[in-house]
Amino acid sequence: MHDQIAQAAERSRMRRLVLVASLSLAAALPARAAEMPIFDAHLHYNEEAFGDYPLPRVLELFRRNNVRGILANSRPNMGTHRLLEAKERGDLWVVPFLRPYKVRADRQSWFKDPLNYAFIVEELPRRPYVGIGEFHISASDAAGEQVRSLVNLAVERGLWLHAHTDEAGIETLLRHNPKAKIVWAHTGFGTTVETVSAMLNAHPSLMCELSYRGGIVAGDQLTAPWRDLFVRHPDRFLLGSDTWINERWASYSELMQGYRAWLAQLPQPVAEKIAYRNAEALFGRGN
Repeated sequence: MHDQIAQAAERSRMRRLVLVASLSLAAALPARAAEMPIFDAHLHYNEEAFGDYPLPRVLELFRRNNVRGILANSRPNMGTHRLLEAKERGDLWVVPFLRPYKVRADRQSWFKDPLNYAFIVEELPRRPYVGIGEFHISASDAAGEQVRSLVNLAVERGLWLHAHTDEAGIETLLRHNPKAKIVWAHTGFGTTVETVSAMLNAHPSLMCELSYRGGIVAGDQLTAPWRDLFVRHPDRFLLGSDTWINERWASYSELMQGYRAWLAQLPQPVAEKIAYRNAEALFGRGN
């Protein structure tokens, strides 16, 4: 319990830092950064958001921030289904991922519960899912046979995996099947730049998603190690909001402005790839 409280406090502290940095960085954006489309590659429309953030309000947030597409995964998956209905009306490009969680508690057991695996297999044909996740997994839990089956299932069906884990967890998933395609949620949070670089060099099918990722900016400047990494690997990064709680929806515009501020400090072709072109290359151009 004390660990959970400490983790919640740390997440709250990080969110405050992100908001402060975002407002500072967005103060004087050049026009090209302010107008650049964004693909949000870590978007949850969870049931807690349905009341305060009904679909029209969510779509307006996307329009206001020039978010043209999203990688949607929700708990339950009904939230993603609602976003897909908006796509069918032509309002949004939605890349749907199947989330293994029907309720929050599934996060603790999804990787070993055979009923959960059966749910994944049964649900996949019901919607045009492109991937499975976001799911939380430790390296030790990722070594289990059910996870091995999931990785192989994803490879067989050409699906992506959206994994919330550390570098050891990524390595474990890829040992199950080196052909697995993985979006690495948060790029490990605090994994060193050197380790991220080594992971990218070792695993060509690994994409790094940047929500909550620390160390990218210092003050109002993109840090040199991250700038160098983005320039060396412009095809390997995606942006994300991670709207896992309503507080993230409340700060959605600030999050997008923060991204635009440091994207403006990159060469334009690199910034465009990270902002939206990488998503188009991976998932097909949206509306």
